[in-house]
Amino acid sequence: MRDNIRDIRKIRGLGDRLFNKIMNHFGGEEEFLLAAKNYEVDRIASIEGVSQRKAIEIVNVVLGNPSKEFLKTDTCFEIYQDIQNKILQFASTQYCKNRILLLNPGNDSGMIKRSVDFVMEMKNMVEKLPVNEIKSLLKKINPVTIPKPKYNPSHAILIENRDDYNLLMDLGLNSYLPIISGEEISNLDDFEFIIYLYSEGLMDLGEAANIAMVNNSSQDYEIVPEIVISFFSENYSILSNIFKLKKILGRDSNIKYVLDILDSLESGKFHENVFDSAVAEAKNKADEKLKEAIKNVDIKGEEILDLLNEDMPGKIQSIFDEVIKCAREDIKEKTGYSFDPFIQKYPIEVDESELERVKKQEIAKQNVAAFEDKVKAASQLSDLKQSVEEEIREIFQFDYEFALGCFAYYYDLNPPEIGHGFSFKEGIHLNLAREKNIQRIDYNLQSPDNVVLLTGANSGGKTTLLENLAQICIMTHMGLPVCAREARVQLMDEIYFFSKKRAMDAGAFESFLNTFMPIVTRENQKLILLDELEAITELEAAVKIIASFLDYISDSDSYAIIVTHMAREILKYSDVRVDGIEAKGLDSEYNLIVDRTPRIDYFAKSTPELILRRMYERSDGKLKYIYGEMLEKFN
Repeated sequence: MRDNIRDIRKIRGLGDRLFNKIMNHFGGEEEFLLAAKNYEVDRIASIEGVSQRKAIEIVNVVLGNPSKEFLKTDTCFEIYQDIQNKILQFASTQYCKNRILLLNPGNDSGMIKRSVDFVMEMKNMVEKLPVNEIKSLLKKINPVTIPKPKYNPSHAILIENRDDYNLLMDLGLNSYLPIISGEEISNLDDFEFIIYLYSEGLMDLGEAANIAMVNNSSQDYEIVPEIVISFFSENYSILSNIFKLKKILGRDSNIKYVLDILDSLESGKFHENVFDSAVAEAKNKADEKLKEAIKNVDIKGEEILDLLNEDMPGKIQSIFDEVIKCAREDIKEKTGYSFDPFIQKYPIEVDESELERVKKQEIAKQNVAAFEDKVKAASQLSDLKQSVEEEIREIFQFDYEFALGCFAYYYDLNPPEIGHGFSFKEGIHLNLAREKNIQRIDYNLQSPDNVVLLTGANSGGKTTLLENLAQICIMTHMGLPVCAREARVQLMDEIYFFSKKRAMDAGAFESFLNTFMPIVTRENQKLILLDELEAITELEAAVKIIASFLDYISDSDSYAIIVTHMAREILKYSDVRVDGIEAKGLDSEYNLIVDRTPRIDYFAKSTPELILRRMYERSDGKLKYIYGEMLEKFN
């Protein structure tokens, strides 16, 4: 892998400057190679100047993926990309999509067999799972967020000396809270909450209730527990969905403990507005009670005089006492705290200063209690973090495995046998594999008939057959099961697929020689698929050269299928097998009836007569008469 890092510089558009930028981003070659080995495409693509496509190319180069050496034509590469795109339909996470885009054809038979066996195992797994439910959960699992420090100016860390200040700065805790010394603070009430980081504990803090004491030898998360907790709280939703997914899969998980810890912190939070609403509700309820109770009070003359002297008659005082007692009980029931913020009047008034004093006092107590809970939680979460990170990686890996399994399951793929030549039974093109009532094909290409001319009906499926064989070959090299009930595939060094029709005038013929003859003379084992090889001018000379081209392949360890209508002419100069796909006739709707499985050693009839008959049947008048005249010439 280390040798391949030099090849990165050869990637088009990746100069020394961008290369050095990538190395600096990772802090050196070791970290970069580890990221590439772990398929961290997104991490590489996050670097300015590196697109996702470029990042995938970089990782491919580092891993030594040989797709360019194997896929020798644009059409081969398009078929390979189409296979990838079909797998991508089942990917949910970006990690999975990147892994699929890094699936490359290889040549190691042992690795291919292990990979095929693995995908088949995933296919069997998918068959037993609630696929839609799993896909829904996977789509909610994004890459984890690495939280940035959130600065809280209402809390502070109080230090005793310069050494502690330097320690906290080195730990980066100043990004979370202000760091203050005893000389800098005039009133402890300037902050809602203070963490007193002590070594000797000599500061006189009076009876302040808003202070928690922490020894200066403590762990960083014992001083600022958010260092640990924020990672888990920011990713709560992701962790929750991972836990649900692991329950479905029947896998053990520590995430349940994490969620319970986070939930307990949330339930213990102090909410100031609870006090305000509890007091307001108790006041309104008390006013209603007073209003009703006073209707039944009979006040005598001397009691009225007491009121004028601002003394409360006993019977009214007892009503106030009872009503306010009930109001205090209502407040305690809603807040958990017992206090009396009411001024005895009608309507009852709220003593705002008393309410604020109580709230401030309780906030201080709650902050201390919450801090202690957070420190305990941070300690627990710190111990769990590594296992949770492994679970997150496990689920991203599962998405990749699940996508491969879904692909194999829904396209009904089966493991190929690695052997000599190419043969398959009930093969089906991937584009047709999920449709019903589609004819499946049997075919073989093997020594001594390692070169075949394929003839037959237009629209009979010759191109589809070639693409199906190319898919089977490429998928096998990718370590995937293939689109056939059974298949035997010989591993090749190269695959060529030429799909463009070639009308060989003088210029095109020279281009043919320049393109194909170097391929023939290469000693690598290759599969050559050539669709619609035709000649227009100088047919005799073209046929002789094409026949020589076929003889070179026949005498090698390579294989070729050539779709052509020149089979009879070519056979005058070359002894190769000819297979045919033949149209049998027209159905009741005048559509061609074609047996798409080629007949071996058989010249298939072409279809002009059948097409002409279809045109005849669908025409009328003079046009029908003309088509009829043409048909008579075929008799």
